[in-house]
Amino acid sequence: MTTTFQAWWVSKETDASGAATQTASVRELSDSDLIAGDTVVSVQYSSINYKDGLALCGRPGVVRAWPLIPGIDLVGTVESSELTDRASGDVVVLNGAGLGESFHGGLAQRARVDGSSLVQVPEAIGPLRAAAIGTAGFTAMLSVLAVERHGVSPSDGAVLVTGAAGGVGSIAVALLAGLGFTVIASTGRVESEGEYLTTLGAAEILDRSTLSEPGKPMQSQRYAAVVDAVGSHSLVNAIAQLQDGGVATACGLAQGAELPGSVLPFILRGVSLAGINSVQTPLALRQHAWARLERDLDLDLLDAMTEVIPLAAAKESAERILAGSVRGRTVVDVNA
Repeated sequence: MTTTFQAWWVSKETDASGAATQTASVRELSDSDLIAGDTVVSVQYSSINYKDGLALCGRPGVVRAWPLIPGIDLVGTVESSELTDRASGDVVVLNGAGLGESFHGGLAQRARVDGSSLVQVPEAIGPLRAAAIGTAGFTAMLSVLAVERHGVSPSDGAVLVTGAAGGVGSIAVALLAGLGFTVIASTGRVESEGEYLTTLGAAEILDRSTLSEPGKPMQSQRYAAVVDAVGSHSLVNAIAQLQDGGVATACGLAQGAELPGSVLPFILRGVSLAGINSVQTPLALRQHAWARLERDLDLDLLDAMTEVIPLAAAKESAERILAGSVRGRTVVDVNA
C-alpha cells in the first residue's frame, strides 16, 4: 500500500529561451518522492522563517536542490529509524541541517531525514511550542549562549536586539529580559509593536532608522552586546556603539548581506563579532540550546507571540514575512 501525503513542492522550469520560472504549490506526494534518510518522521508542525519566505516566493539564495519540499523546521513523531538511539514514538524536532535548502523540509505531512541532528522535544515544551520556537528561537538561544560565552552579564550594560519584532528578535528579547539583561529593542514598527516588545521585556524601543543608514565608524559606547538579525548598516552601527570588549552576534541579513564597516571598533575597543550558524550545529550544542530554552524561555510569552496556520496558508505567510509585517512566530499545522 502506497502512503500519500500533502506537501508544499517548489520546482523550477526553464523555457525555450532559457528563462527559469520557480513555482510553489501544495501537492499530493508519496514516500517515493522523499529522498534517502535513516529516519522517517510523521510531521505535526513546521513554521515560517525568512528562508521559507524566500523559497516559497521564488526568491534566490535558499533552494539548492530541485524540486524541493521547503520548510527549515519540523516537529513530529518518529515512525521508524535505523539509528539505535531513535525509537518509534519519539517526539522530535529538527532545525536547519539543510532542511528546506538541500534536503526536503518540514512543510509536509511526512519526512525522511538524517536522524543524527534530531533532538527530543523537551516534555515541558511539547510539539506545538517546539515548532513555535523553531529555527528562530533556536537561533536566538544560540545567540544568547554566544553572548554568555563572551563573558557578558546583566551588570555589564544593555543589550541591543535588532529586528526585534521578528521571530529571532522576539524570542531573543524574551530570553535576555528573563535572564536579567536590560534589553533595547530596535524595530521599524515602533508605533505598532512598541507595546508588544515592552510586554516581552524590552526596557526601551529604538526606531531602526537610527541604525539603518551609514554612520561614523566609532560612536558613543552604549551596549555591552548586540544580537543582530538584519546585517548591513544596522549591524555596522551597532558594532560602532559597543562598549570596550563587547560582542555582537550576527545571524541574519534582512537589511542586507554586506558589512560596510570599519575595523576601528575591533582594534580600538577590542570588540568581537560572533557568527551564528544554526544550520550546521553539532548535536551536543543543539541539545544544550533546547535544554536552555526549556529552562529560560517564558512559555506564556511564547504563546502570546505565536500564530497557528494551516498548510495551505504557508505561502501567504511567507509573503508577509518577506514584507516585514509578521510579528513573532508563525506555526504551520501540516495536518490542518
